[in-house]
Amino acid sequence: MIRIVHSDGFLRSAKRLPRSTREKLTRLLGILGDNPFHPLLHTKKLGGELAGLYSFRITRDWRVIFQFTGSETIRLLRVGDRKDVYA
Repeated sequence: MIRIVHSDGFLRSAKRLPRSTREKLTRLLGILGDNPFHPLLHTKKLGGELAGLYSFRITRDWRVIFQFTGSETIRLLRVGDRKDVYA
């Protein structure tokens, strides 16, 4: 299982998510720890200014930005609406 750590900004943003989205995020983090490229996550490698980072989908509108910080560690960086989270 992959260890998942988070930034303080990630926690602050996650607390502001709608309740149903927070609950789904909790379930998806369990999947992320088992397999970061599980089909339910729709994991994407990012490019441009965000090269080296990845995102996964919580819902149609909500995304999580993360990075691999080692072979067994993922750092959650941001969570937010897809129109804002990549900026």
